[in-house]
Amino acid sequence: MRIGFGYDIHRLVEDRKLFLGGIEISHTLGLLGHSDADVLIHAICDALLGAAALGDIGKHFPDNDEKYKDISSLILLKDVNEKISNTGYSINNIDCTIVAEKPKLNPYISQMVECLSKALSMPPGDINIKATTNEGLGPVGQEQGISAHAVVTIFSK
Repeated sequence: MRIGFGYDIHRLVEDRKLFLGGIEISHTLGLLGHSDADVLIHAICDALLGAAALGDIGKHFPDNDEKYKDISSLILLKDVNEKISNTGYSINNIDCTIVAEKPKLNPYISQMVECLSKALSMPPGDINIKATTNEGLGPVGQEQGISAHAVVTIFSK
């Protein structure tokens, strides 16, 4: 068994859609990034890559490569899952937390779990997503961005 940890944060801006956990969330602001800036999926990707000692998301999908411009992070996640599988590992479970003041995310969590479950071909019961606020502290608390943390376990096949 191996354990990986991932973290990501992106700035909230106007004129961008908000994607979290592979689904579009209704909000007046979206996350700024080279891809769709889905912080939750990026944190999960980094956790998986770290658990398998394969580096990080920037190594595999650099933000100066135009083929990743505005790409769905679900595509990146599927690619990471394939890399994990090719190294002889399978995902056991994922536990993550999204930190955002707004919008309220609890109504979307089950959709996110289902989307990630399908993308990774794993049971939804092996994926846990929590949402919390930063209690008004720091850039996330001041609604300047959204962050996510993820912990994963992987096993040799």
